[in-house]
Amino acid sequence: MSEIEKLKNALEECNYVVFFGGAGVSTESGIPDFRSVDGLYNQKYKYPPETIVSHTFFERRTEEFYDFYKNKMIFKDAEPNMAHIKLAQLEESGKLKAVVTQNIDGLHQKAGSREVLELHGSVLRNYCKKCGKFFDVDYIINAKGVPYCDSCGGLVKPDVVLYEEGLDQNIIERTINHISKADMLIVGGTSLAVYPAAGLIDYFRGKYLVVVNMSATSKDVNADIYIKDKIGEVFAKL
Repeated sequence: MSEIEKLKNALEECNYVVFFGGAGVSTESGIPDFRSVDGLYNQKYKYPPETIVSHTFFERRTEEFYDFYKNKMIFKDAEPNMAHIKLAQLEESGKLKAVVTQNIDGLHQKAGSREVLELHGSVLRNYCKKCGKFFDVDYIINAKGVPYCDSCGGLVKPDVVLYEEGLDQNIIERTINHISKADMLIVGGTSLAVYPAAGLIDYFRGKYLVVVNMSATSKDVNADIYIKDKIGEVFAKL
């Protein structure tokens, strides 16, 4: 029996499925990841990308931060691929209870998923650091240089977790709650290299740990079902 057949059968059996995904889920929608050969970490910039998308850099070199951020981290025209679409359908059917994502692109919601836990925030939400007013992504794109609040003049920051910043405690608690209740956890499109996010899957105590990824992860040996392939292509067969 193929691994895809095993996954289909296991899905029939399970009633509390949770999906935990990373950048690989969105690469098939044309959004580059950070760590692959073509990823941001392998491109040449004046500063390393992890430096640019850090809290310190945002505070000290805001203009350079936004120059990079607008060019390399916002993909407003990206559309959901088969992975996003199938996950939304699984939720609709009642099987999938939550999508936990390290992505900041909003594509799961665009595909129709409702219970989406965004560990690292979203480029679609932005807020004034001074008065708290919220702004959409167009406000950032259309701003000349650094975006400032149209109400109070304060600096507008993306609602994205930068390096050196902590994850939202409420999102972490909800994630742990879902993962600890799940009978199947599908880990897809992530190298599981980013902590503390990757550590959250250790709360899984269910029956089937499924890993779908193009490259090796730290959980491959523990997986009940392991598929080394593009996640959109795998989900298209479900």
